[in-house]
Amino acid sequence: MAEFRLQIVTPGGLEFDDNIENLIVRAVNGDVGILARHADYVVPLEIGTARVKKDGKVRVGSCNGGTLCVTDGNAKIIAFSFEWADEIDINRALDAKKRAEDAIKKKTSDYELNLAKVKLKRALSRISVYENR
Repeated sequence: MAEFRLQIVTPGGLEFDDNIENLIVRAVNGDVGILARHADYVVPLEIGTARVKKDGKVRVGSCNGGTLCVTDGNAKIIAFSFEWADEIDINRALDAKKRAEDAIKKKTSDYELNLAKVKLKRALSRISVYENR
């Protein structure tokens, strides 16, 4: 199968840089699949699962939003944060889920409610990726 270059970059630095066969990520309007020779493309990413296929094996990660850019046959994810399934601290994710649910129940302000909903979505993504690795 034809390959293309994928880089995953976060504020912490380069998380991944290799040739892959296929990429599936959660964009704001649904899942997007990228194969070799894809047309140039830019899309905002949602919090969700990213699937990277290399050498016939799929590696799964949790992507915390950002942007996917495909140019000249290469793809780059610029994410707010990104964790591979084997890097996720499940206890930390479960604690974050509990804290977010508690904050949602308190409903102190619209801002805090929206922030708690985003934190809950991120925690649920990390838990799902960890459980389905």
